[in-house]
Amino acid sequence: MKMPVLAGISALAAPMLVAGLVLAQASGPVSSLRGVDVEDTVDVGEVYQQLEGRQVRNYRQQPPVIPHSMTQYQIDLRTNQCLSCHDWTNAGERGAPTLSMSHYLDRDGTQLDTVAGTRWFCTQCHVPQANAPELVGNTFEPSSSLH
Repeated sequence: MKMPVLAGISALAAPMLVAGLVLAQASGPVSSLRGVDVEDTVDVGEVYQQLEGRQVRNYRQQPPVIPHSMTQYQIDLRTNQCLSCHDWTNAGERGAPTLSMSHYLDRDGTQLDTVAGTRWFCTQCHVPQANAPELVGNTFEPSSSLH
C-alpha cells in the first residue's frame, strides 16, 4: 500500500519541480537590493569612525556601549575575547570595567563563577559607539531631562 503512494507522490513531484523552474526563469532577471545591476559598482558612503571614551547612559540599566574597536575580537561558541579583559578574574589587572553580576546568573538565578551562556554573546546588547547619523528617527529623551 505504501509503495503506490510513494510512487504517485514522486511522479507528481518531478513535473512540479520542472514547472517551478520554468516559472522562475520566465519571471525575469535577478534584481539587486541595491537598486543597480549586479555587475555595477556602487560608491560606499562615508565611513564613520569609532568614538573613544565612555558615553553617558540615557536610562537605568541601559547596556553600556563599547568604547573601543571590536574588529579584532572573536566571539563564537567556544571563544569570547571580551572576557580576556572584562571577566572578574582579569578586569582589575587590565584596568577594564568588570561585568555586572547579572552576567554570572543563570536562568534560575543561580550564581556562577563563569559568564552565563545567556550572556555569552556580548554584542546582543552592547554595540560599538560611533559618530554616525541615526538610521531611524528617534525622539527619545532621558527621564532625567524631563524634570
